[in-house]
Amino acid sequence: MCVAESTCHGLLPSSEDVRGPAPSHWDTMQIHDLPYPDPGVPDARSGPRFLWWLFRNQLDGQLKSLAWGLLHFASVASLPFCVGVAVQAAVDRSGGRLALAGGLMALACVGNAVGDTFLHRSAVTNWITAAARVQQLLGRKAAVLGSALTRRVAAGEVVAVSTGDVEKIGWFVEALSRFTAAAVTIVVVTVGLLVYQPALGVVVAVGLPVLALAVLPLLPRATRRADVQREKAGRATELASDTVAGLRVLRGIGGEDLFLDRYRRASQEVRHAAVRSARMWSLIAAVQVLLPGLLLITVVWHGVRLARDGRIDVGELVTVYSSVMLLTYPLRHFEEIAMAYSFSRPSARRAARVLSLERAMDTAGTRAAETPAGDLYDPRTGLCAPSGSLTAVVCGDPDAAGRLAERLGGHAAQEGTSVLLGGVPLDELPLDSARTAVLVQDKDPVLLSGTLRELLDVPASGSVDPGAALEAAQCQDVLAALVQGSLGAEDPMDARITERGRSLSGGQRQRLALARSLVTDPEVLVLDEPTSAVDSHTEARVAQGVRGLRSGRTTVVFTSSPLLLDRADRVVFLHEGTVVAVGGHRELVRTEPRYRAVVTRETEEETASSVALRAGNGGRHPDEVPDGLRELETLEEIEETA
Repeated sequence: MCVAESTCHGLLPSSEDVRGPAPSHWDTMQIHDLPYPDPGVPDARSGPRFLWWLFRNQLDGQLKSLAWGLLHFASVASLPFCVGVAVQAAVDRSGGRLALAGGLMALACVGNAVGDTFLHRSAVTNWITAAARVQQLLGRKAAVLGSALTRRVAAGEVVAVSTGDVEKIGWFVEALSRFTAAAVTIVVVTVGLLVYQPALGVVVAVGLPVLALAVLPLLPRATRRADVQREKAGRATELASDTVAGLRVLRGIGGEDLFLDRYRRASQEVRHAAVRSARMWSLIAAVQVLLPGLLLITVVWHGVRLARDGRIDVGELVTVYSSVMLLTYPLRHFEEIAMAYSFSRPSARRAARVLSLERAMDTAGTRAAETPAGDLYDPRTGLCAPSGSLTAVVCGDPDAAGRLAERLGGHAAQEGTSVLLGGVPLDELPLDSARTAVLVQDKDPVLLSGTLRELLDVPASGSVDPGAALEAAQCQDVLAALVQGSLGAEDPMDARITERGRSLSGGQRQRLALARSLVTDPEVLVLDEPTSAVDSHTEARVAQGVRGLRSGRTTVVFTSSPLLLDRADRVVFLHEGTVVAVGGHRELVRTEPRYRAVVTRETEEETASSVALRAGNGGRHPDEVPDGLRELETLEEIEETA
């Protein structure tokens, strides 16, 4: 999955851009051909349906694995016949038959070696390609959903699906063909023994189904215990990721030991669940050893009696005994397929749950691909951002501001009236066109590890130089810190950024993310609280830099900072999801009490008192002018210092 998508919507093209012609089910897919040109459209209605869809989409590889598996198991199963012929030839002192048995045995050994080698190769190929297909599907779904993914599915679950679950799903998909080859071999050998030596063949024909089906009553309990283990492991993983992500805060408030104790308890619960699950699988494995042993004892006891009575030859007894002994090897695949299914079923269910998530809007779009330009208008709230201007939006509810920012970028969490850009509904555009036109930077941007050059290497118009973007975002101190922390990096662009920018402060991360957004130079740039972790003097310089660099482009900033608001061409104030006032910042401070309450952090009592005094003073607050002057003086002082 692409983490950058949750930070800057619009940086990734739609999967349609990188798709080639859809591969046929009969095309040969090798590891070196990955990734798939198009992983396909999965059947995500349930876990078993998803597993069946994966199997069908790898039919060619499955048939290859089945063919090599049949060669391998058939070669193994033919060895007892060769041994029996050799033993009987030695008893009868027949050199010709002994040589024939040796030749057949050599041929069986060659077939065994070739079949086993290519079975392993094809099985591993099926495993890896199935896992890669699932990862591609998850990555494509993450790119389509964007930041909405982590709001609908826990982050720990997404990590578990994209790492451990894909391996378990791949295991079942590749094991299915080997199991089929083993089952076919067992049936063929059983029928052959019935024809070759009916007296002993009947015992084998009755015993083998019992061996194969004996573990079925134990599987439901083993599956439930495995599900409990995975559920607890998923919770522990989520707790660990949350703890690591908030480690700096936890240390600041002295909560590190508390969360470590919680993780220890969660880990112990996982361990106990794993031990309980392992006990059940050990019991299944013991049954798989015990019952074949009993069958061998029964065959030998009955065969010896038949040999003493002269009803079978010694070679025939050796052949039947060796066949039954070697059949325990393919019988092991019944246990493996049971384990693979029990582990992969919940994994497939989780993957299908993520893959079944859909966007509120149509991803393909009903209009032709285009990049519209013009005013950005939201009919639901009445918000209008004129083309080529810097519009600041003030909303008292931060969550509502985040949802509105996503709507403006065409990432609505629920269906509704579409946002219009130049009169064109964004919901009707193909996803890549909508993201090219409008870029949304989230409130909590994520920086991927790598060099600064790689961080700024994003799809862009080419009109904004990375240096100019860094300067506008006031990243001079950030560059110095990166160079100082990177050994041998003389050029700041070659300085390395640690995972999620953990070595940087919150304000430094915000400014780097802002520079990345400025480099893309979209038609419309939507910024959600881009300077909430920046000091006032730097914030004033950032406001000036963004205004200058985005001149002639449409920019929407969700903020309550007076410094940013004062730099905006127009300020839009939303109350309870509707635009209630539009104007300049200083004008709204003087005329709109609710706006002033949000911007200056007035309490409800102060706002009510202000309204009452204004009503009793002819619409004018007695202290309004001094407060306004004090605010303006503060703004001007910061701007002069900047």
